Parts: sequence; structure tokens; C-alpha cells
Amino acid sequence: MAKIQKLGSVKRFGPRYGRSVKYKLAKIEAIQKGKHQCPYCHSLKAKRLSAGIWSCGKCGAKFTGKAYSIQKAAVEEASEKEKEETKEKEE
Repeated sequence: MAKIQKLGSVKRFGPRYGRSVKYKLAKIEAIQKGKHQCPYCHSLKAKRLSAGIWSCGKCGAKFTGKAYSIQKAAVEEASEKEKEETKEKEE
């Protein structure tokens, strides 16, 4: 039997818009509304103010990031650095 994904906050749409669209939105909203780590004080208090604008509830820092997640940019930067380091080691 296949595992059924829970819809969470997307249940508010009821039978409208179709299954696959609601599953995609549920995945995005789970990331967007989850806990995020502040890049300045490293506490899990960062909240999304609007698309790409984030604020930390602990240190009061206001900063920019991706539309739905802060960490995606950091992960991409880290992977790019790792790729560059491996290229340098190979040469």
C-alpha cells in the first residue's frame, strides 16, 4: 500500500484545484512556514515577512534570502565551494 501524503494547511481548498497542485503547494508551505535558522545569531527564530524578506525574532536582523527558504542559497553556495575545492585538488 502506498504512503499517503498529508495535506496540512492545503485542506482549506477542499475538492478544488486538483490533487497534484495541492501536493506541490503543501510541500512549499511546509518549507516556508517551518523553522529557519538566523544567519547572524544562529537561533531558530527567523520568520518570513514577504517574498525574499526575512526577519529574526531574537536579534532583530532583517535580511534577504530565497522566496520560501533561507537555507537554499547557503546550500548552493556551499556546494559550489566544494566543487571548486575538488577541482583545485585534482589539478
